[in-house]
Amino acid sequence: MSPAWSGTLVLGIGNRLRSDDGVGPRVADRLAAAGVAAAEHSGEGAGLMAAWEGAERVVLVDATRSGAAPGTLVRLDATAQALPRDLLRCSSHLFGVAEAVETARALNRLPPVLIVYGIEGGRFDFGESLTPAVAAAAGEAARRIAGELGVVLTPEPGPA
Repeated sequence: MSPAWSGTLVLGIGNRLRSDDGVGPRVADRLAAAGVAAAEHSGEGAGLMAAWEGAERVVLVDATRSGAAPGTLVRLDATAQALPRDLLRCSSHLFGVAEAVETARALNRLPPVLIVYGIEGGRFDFGESLTPAVAAAAGEAARRIAGELGVVLTPEPGPA
């Protein structure tokens, strides 16, 4: 019997050098360490559509900038509903995550299951550290995704 996450691809969207914008790749790292097919992606729309081609279930994790409190975590089923355009505004690309999802929907190229986890960022300037609220939300997102996939995460290493 294949694992529950077989056919699943997790894409952590963002830029690790722009503070909280790096939250998606960090969640992907955590899930990859548990054996889930997970990768980092810039969020450029055409490349995103190519990356998920052939996957049965795709989970996107990206920073959001909606005005909510930093660390706010949202889960959207993008196969069932359109993504709010003003939720995923962190991309430096004109054709980013929301545009890729809606273009793929129009072209009938969405994966059978497409889940988007958005984590509200607080800082998007240069730096490699996540703010505390976003770091906590990243851990929660990884736990939720792992739970959906039936994956057991190893405990995160504590501070050295």
